[in-house]
Amino acid sequence: MAGLRSVERAILFGVILAIVPAALPAQPVTAAERQPTPGAAAATSSEASATAPVHPNSDRFVIGNDDVLAIDVWNEKEITRSIPVRSDGKISLPLVGEIQAAGRTPMQLEGDIADRLRNYITSPQVTVIVQEIHSQNFNILGQVAKPGSYSLTVASTVMDAIAAAGGFKDFAKQKGIYILRQTPSGSESRYNFNYKDFIKGKDPSQNIKLEPHDTIVVP
Repeated sequence: MAGLRSVERAILFGVILAIVPAALPAQPVTAAERQPTPGAAAATSSEASATAPVHPNSDRFVIGNDDVLAIDVWNEKEITRSIPVRSDGKISLPLVGEIQAAGRTPMQLEGDIADRLRNYITSPQVTVIVQEIHSQNFNILGQVAKPGSYSLTVASTVMDAIAAAGGFKDFAKQKGIYILRQTPSGSESRYNFNYKDFIKGKDPSQNIKLEPHDTIVVP
């Protein structure tokens, strides 16, 4: 009997040990434990920066010819206006005169205009906003449903451009498409695109990334 009672006491003691921890309140998680590690936070920030699009008024967007700019000089209505960038890349403003806009970011142009105005105005406050983007366009011509000029924000590759233009007309020569591109030296480069081959998985590299002022010809 003594041996049996010892076994019963051991079993009862084991049950108590199993129940007591479960009944205890959970330990709160500290703020330090909830916070991500510095490495993880940095990685998340880097990924967000890499995927973020370039806004036309960010410090990375470069103004081009034919873009329309809204120039605002605080408390100076005669200077404040909307103005297109000329084909020579310049704009003209009262008191400022002609100033280079193409190749500058909005923030850089704000500083350039403010520097000129300091000869006439104390602490000029200048804001430059890109109202319309025309410098980042491409053209698609020939046997497509909707030929014309399109923004690179709508289509970034040859296939995107064909889709944006509504696809081919019935008699389009889908094997003979080509892209014309102006080089910095003023000459013209030509890139061929065979739609029939591409949709069969042949030479996917021919679906090139478009650049401003490219012209796609669908004969």
